[in-house]
Amino acid sequence: MVTGGCHCGRVRFAVRVPDDARLLDCNCSICRKKGILHLIVTRGRFTLLQGADALVTYTFNTHTAKHAFCGSCGIHAHYVPRSHPDGVDVNARGLDLDVLPWPVDAFDGRRWEESVGSIRGEG
Repeated sequence: MVTGGCHCGRVRFAVRVPDDARLLDCNCSICRKKGILHLIVTRGRFTLLQGADALVTYTFNTHTAKHAFCGSCGIHAHYVPRSHPDGVDVNARGLDLDVLPWPVDAFDGRRWEESVGSIRGEG
């Protein structure tokens, strides 16, 4: 179990990282601006420990993704991704680790429709 959270500490979570975890570096407009390194897990692997009341949600385009961030410090710690609406996408940069031990794969989010199958296991 690895813990993490936002900068001010109001939002805290724990995540059970799969043994075969890989991070995604997406080049879409929101991910590039936020600097997110994605760690997508099933909901059962994610526990929000505190701060549900501090979270603010932003949606756009299809409104499927629920981009949650701390309303106090603005840090994007996790969200419900459009690619995996039944899962949780943890921002690996918010984990309480000095070094991230997982490989990072590029994801072409600018061409999301053409690329999403590769992270859904569709090809």
